[in-house]
Amino acid sequence: MNRTDDRLLPVLLICAQAVVWPGAALARGDVPSASALLVAALVAGLVTAALALRRTRPVTTLVLVAAACALGAGPLPTGATAVLGTAGVALALFTVATERDAFTAVLCVSALAAWQLLQGLTLHGLSDRDGLDLVLTAVLYATACGAGLLIRRTRRARRAAEDLLKRAETERHRLPAAERRRMERELHDVSAHHLTAVVVTAGAALGLRERRPELAQEALEFAVETGREVTRALGAVRAPAPSREELPSPEERLQALVAGFRRLDQRVDCEIDPLPDGAVADAAYGIVREALTNVARHAPGAQTRVRCRYGDTRTDVVVTSAPPQAGSAAHGAGLGGGRGQGFLRARAREAGGTLTSGPTADGGWEVRAVLPGRTTAQAERTAPWSYRLAQLTAAVGLVLQPLLPVLVIRTETTSSGSHVSAGMFFALLAAAQAVALLWLRRAPRTAYAVLLGLALLWPLAMDTGGYTGSVVLPPALSMAATCWAVAVDAARARGGAMDRGCLIAVAPTLPLAVAAVAVHATAATAAVLDRGTTLPAWAVAGWTTAGAAVVVGAAWYGGAQRGRRDRAARGVQAESLAAWTEEAVRDAWAERRRIAAGLETTVLARTADMVTEAEAGRLDVTADRAREALAAMRALLDTVRDGETAPELRPQPTVQALDLLAHQCRATGRDVEIRLTDRVPQRLPTAVDLAAYHAAETLLATGGEESAVLELDAGDGTLTITATGVPRAADTAVRERLTARITPLGGTLATGPSGTVRLRLPLGATPDDEERER
Repeated sequence: MNRTDDRLLPVLLICAQAVVWPGAALARGDVPSASALLVAALVAGLVTAALALRRTRPVTTLVLVAAACALGAGPLPTGATAVLGTAGVALALFTVATERDAFTAVLCVSALAAWQLLQGLTLHGLSDRDGLDLVLTAVLYATACGAGLLIRRTRRARRAAEDLLKRAETERHRLPAAERRRMERELHDVSAHHLTAVVVTAGAALGLRERRPELAQEALEFAVETGREVTRALGAVRAPAPSREELPSPEERLQALVAGFRRLDQRVDCEIDPLPDGAVADAAYGIVREALTNVARHAPGAQTRVRCRYGDTRTDVVVTSAPPQAGSAAHGAGLGGGRGQGFLRARAREAGGTLTSGPTADGGWEVRAVLPGRTTAQAERTAPWSYRLAQLTAAVGLVLQPLLPVLVIRTETTSSGSHVSAGMFFALLAAAQAVALLWLRRAPRTAYAVLLGLALLWPLAMDTGGYTGSVVLPPALSMAATCWAVAVDAARARGGAMDRGCLIAVAPTLPLAVAAVAVHATAATAAVLDRGTTLPAWAVAGWTTAGAAVVVGAAWYGGAQRGRRDRAARGVQAESLAAWTEEAVRDAWAERRRIAAGLETTVLARTADMVTEAEAGRLDVTADRAREALAAMRALLDTVRDGETAPELRPQPTVQALDLLAHQCRATGRDVEIRLTDRVPQRLPTAVDLAAYHAAETLLATGGEESAVLELDAGDGTLTITATGVPRAADTAVRERLTARITPLGGTLATGPSGTVRLRLPLGATPDDEERER
């Protein structure tokens, strides 16, 4: 909301207050006094000025508005501050709930309600009307606070979804480059350790052939063994297993980094949690490396502590160093370019986090970064206990303020009668309904039963307390909690079921709505008939049933629409995330196939020739073939470093791309484990290979924060895919997509409890499958 909106609402409140008073009084011919108009203008001006600044100082605004309306209510006639004292205070409380944490919002609404209760008791005592006013005020404040907290949670969820999509987009561009670097690193290891060793061994054996002829046979045996090892290693490069144990984890990389600085005589302690591979892990590694490098430059030998905590909503990376030791020479102090801190902040910002650095109290230095966590939701800053204590102290002081007149100047005597007012009964019933709403998520059926039972007690409270006000107001007030429960139930049903525009999705919510209409119509009819009316009973029952049906139906429809919007938003997010994941895997798979094609046509062919010549006993030709393989490897490495773009027609991913899919899912915050048993063939029929990958992609694209496990096994001519931790895979749309994938191949689909799905694909291959795959 912009500044114009912030100013517009207070102006509208003043206009509404002017209509109520003095507008209504003037219409009746009653002209207020000049002093009353002056006091009203002062109160309205203060409230308007405070509400215009409610976004920046919400708690202060709430205190000022409540105090101004309370002070103005004394000398002014009834209704002179009605709008500002209700809607104005509710607007300020709503802003507190949206802009501050839940503790502050609940503390403010509790303190405000208690303060107004004690003030009313101090001035007027407790009467029927005051008790009902208290209930109405509490409902208004609870509604404003609850709406504010709901909007705040919605905003946080929206920001988390946006951050997740931004993170997925970043990983989409990162995954092909990461795959290129992985293959480059492993190809370099093969060339540096295996082929180079063959060239060197064969050359040495040829040079010493006259003096030590036995070396030639050893060199030939070494060439055969190494050539086969190169073939196996290059096969692993082309199709790595999807297990996460192939490459060092981010935790192992950080520990190796710390170990390297320890070898430089740096005293470093570390506490490192396991991190998923991705942009967050890369940022954490770069921040720790830069921070430790700065310590080695400016404070060599200083005690340093590295702490990396990976949580649900945030990842904390903290590097703290002690002051430099006395007499230690900082030989690297002048080697930096002065841009390290800027690079650190930029690295944290690119990962979606923040970074601060500065001196510590003992003269050391600290670098602290806050990066996204598992859910990418922005973490709230936890207030220190001293701040919470100050909040509680201020709230208690404000609540006890109305008691001061009682202790100092109050001399009136109150009635000692034992009669309990209807307002007290209403307050107790409203409190019981609020407690039932708190149990709505854990025990919904019990909560619904309690709410409907409490609704029948409101007419009894009216009769027992001798209520003489509007007969319709208490039954209408009792419907607020029930309507909230009906709306929540409808939202859950519509949000959890696949919306296909049929009554099947909404049928489970209808019994509660019908029961709510019947119960509240019965309660309202009993209240009206008990008071007495000239209308026949059937007319009263008809009108109350129609009114209850309209109110409950509106709540049900609003909840259903809210559930539909939430489901649609989740669907759009899941589709966008699945699209980014698909693009990332396809690009990385195309990069892998491009490099693998170079391996198959150059390096592997020459390595096979080297093994053939070595088995034939021709050492000199073996050495030439080894040099040719090494030269082809180096040329391929140059091609990899150039990062050539993939062809426009990218190959379809297969089961061999599952490691890329798992890598992308982990990088976007979801823990995914993919297991392939030893019985799964290295080469599957093309149709089965493609269908198995797309089935796995569909299962993991269902979203959710649960840890997912995908296991592939083969036996009796069938490939079995078992997925756990995918509860939304049982939805109709997901089942239809999976069925469309596997039915043409004769596959079957079965769902089990706790989000378990099992797919079976027959391994019957056509004769030209391998040719079409090539």
